[in-house]
Amino acid sequence: MSAGAHRLVRAGAAIALAALCGLQSLALLRAPDAWMPAQVDVVLARGAALDLDHATLGAPAADGGRLQLRRDAAGTWWAADDGTGAPLVVQDGDRRRRSGSVALASGQGFQVGSLRLRVERSGGAVELTGDGGRWRYDGALLRKGGAPQATCPDARLSARLAGLWNRVVPTALAAGRPLVFGGNLDCGNSIAVPGLPAPAATIARSRDGAGLVLTAAPGVPLLLEQDGDAALLAGRALPLAAGTTLVAGRTRLAATPNGDELHLRPAGHVALYPDTARRLPPGVTWTWTRRTAWHVPPQAGIPLLAVGGLALTGMLTAAFLAGARTPARARLRAGARAGIALLLAGSGAVLFWLQRTGVPAGAGISAAAAAAALGWALLAPRRLSPVLAAALPLLGLGLLAQLDLGLGAPDTAWLRHFHKTAALLALGAGAVTLAQLARPTRLPSQARIEGALLVLTGVALAALLLQVACGDETGVFDLQPVEFAKLALAALSAHCLALACAGGPAPGGAWRRALRLTAPALLFLLLLGVALVQVDDYSPLVLLALWAGTMLLAQALATRRHGTAFGLAGLALAAVLAVALLRGTGAANIARWDFYADRFLVWLDPGTHPHTGQQLLLGARAVAQGGWTGADGLFGLRGLGADPGLALRIPAVQDDFAASFFLLRHGLAAGVGLWLLQALFLGALLHLAARCWRAGAGARDFRIAWLARLRCFFLAGGAAFAFGHFLLSWGTNLAIFPVMGQPMSFLSAGGSHLLFFICPLLGAAAASSHSLEENESCRSTSNMKP
Repeated sequence: MSAGAHRLVRAGAAIALAALCGLQSLALLRAPDAWMPAQVDVVLARGAALDLDHATLGAPAADGGRLQLRRDAAGTWWAADDGTGAPLVVQDGDRRRRSGSVALASGQGFQVGSLRLRVERSGGAVELTGDGGRWRYDGALLRKGGAPQATCPDARLSARLAGLWNRVVPTALAAGRPLVFGGNLDCGNSIAVPGLPAPAATIARSRDGAGLVLTAAPGVPLLLEQDGDAALLAGRALPLAAGTTLVAGRTRLAATPNGDELHLRPAGHVALYPDTARRLPPGVTWTWTRRTAWHVPPQAGIPLLAVGGLALTGMLTAAFLAGARTPARARLRAGARAGIALLLAGSGAVLFWLQRTGVPAGAGISAAAAAAALGWALLAPRRLSPVLAAALPLLGLGLLAQLDLGLGAPDTAWLRHFHKTAALLALGAGAVTLAQLARPTRLPSQARIEGALLVLTGVALAALLLQVACGDETGVFDLQPVEFAKLALAALSAHCLALACAGGPAPGGAWRRALRLTAPALLFLLLLGVALVQVDDYSPLVLLALWAGTMLLAQALATRRHGTAFGLAGLALAAVLAVALLRGTGAANIARWDFYADRFLVWLDPGTHPHTGQQLLLGARAVAQGGWTGADGLFGLRGLGADPGLALRIPAVQDDFAASFFLLRHGLAAGVGLWLLQALFLGALLHLAARCWRAGAGARDFRIAWLARLRCFFLAGGAAFAFGHFLLSWGTNLAIFPVMGQPMSFLSAGGSHLLFFICPLLGAAAASSHSLEENESCRSTSNMKP
């Protein structure tokens, strides 16, 4: 591209970003006044008790639930729920105690329905003895009479695969699966309880090291016998002490007993009110606080000062390392890049920490950090890549949608998605810049890059195994290792394809060649296993199939195997026809399927499945209300910062159904514009990949040619994954496909997807574009020599 074209691209992206940041500022200014309880004080005399609903303690009214606070004769405070809603949790440091549950120990007995069982401990497992037989459960697999039970007839494919996995692997690698009581058949990990539907009660491994824990379902009476006493498990009171935290529903309350008073500080999901006129029961008082956009929590002061000091140190160090012979302007530029990168990364880390601890900074602070990250990504490159020029407005749109969704919501929890995205965007922008600064001036050897890719793959494999052992479909430790594994799979596969297209024998010995073959295959198979075992959804399979087909197509086009390319195009067309034909398949035929039949039935006729089809029905209503110009008739400009209305009732509207809220607020015309911008992003990625391939084909150095091919296939793989996310999300929101749980890249609140996949992909695109510009500049300079 010419210098004038680059200036035009940067100017267009700058105008779009300025408009989006202006709309975010408008949303902040137009947000309604919101008040919330900063502290709830409860006064009780010794021996007294008080029944309260969760809303009285600051929780959103829609959460429901009730609990009882009482003081015994010694003055100790106790809390218990009524057993009908979400169980009450009391956390004291790393220890978590849950109302309606108990850690199993030898000598206990319990009765649920007509089933009576005695408990015996044996190592890390429990043995249950009753009239129906003897069972042994270790947190993953249930055995009856020493042998695993037969698989339940209605078990999903994921449950069948998980059961098979748990039978063949050691206990340490087994996927945790609860023991379920209820139903009429002993099978799988279930024990029958006639007259009670499953799950009436469960036994599962505790995450805080308390062992195996028995939990009663809400509203199910479970009689526990312990130390000669028998009492219902639901409603067991838990003691409160200084430093403990109550979790009532989705609201966390830090408790501080003070004689006759109990001070509770709500955090997390806290209700918002337009004013302070609220009637409270006797003995309860609130200390109100107003939500402000520019609030900085006091605990952020020292970390932010440390970040500022680190940024200043990094700036001076980078300027010094540039060398005395380097021009002063270049030293200043190197120092500024290092300082700004450290400032962005550190500020993002602090904001993310504040959000995770339940005391986020104001929405204006997060918006300013995100705007700084976007502005830095716009201005830092000497020439802005078209990929970044398309990606930055997409990021701005996603931030605007998440901010708009959170400002008008009736509780503080909805803004956490915006806070998280803004923090991780700043962290990712700083990290990518630091990675570019740390890049060696000389091209590393192929063996060193290959070793780094194998280490990356090893970390991804370990993270996936950790998710299988300790996590669930939402991830582990609030992170989603699948996103990091997708990045590693794309990078390592790109390296293998780059070597395969070299036209000669691959370098290295037999063990290196074996690693090149086995590592991507192992990572791909493990991703498939996690998709089938951990996720109650087949969308990861579709995503991996799209990626694999795209990589095969890229290799076929690169090596000019047109027959393979036409065959893959035919398969894609057949898949489109299959989706169309499924619409005409009768429900009776689909009901006999073993592969996610319920998802297809809901998709074909959501009206006959009002509960499971709620997402589809509410999403369709949101799209219909939005029309072409948005629900306000002005493309959402009139409603910025206001109540989102119907959108808050759509399950997972911040993730899987973010497009439904976007269409409700801004209309189908804006949706077409978003689709075109996404298509521009994908086209820019593929165009850059083609440029890399041509650069590799014309290179004389084999290492430069291999690296160019690696970049080509990595960018193509990244484009495939991004296209898969766009396709599945649009298809789900517009009911083209059955419901699939995949976020829409850039628009949805997917923190792990942004940090582990989008930011590295954009960094690789920027580095590839910069390298191509340098090579073209060098070639043009050499051609001018006499």
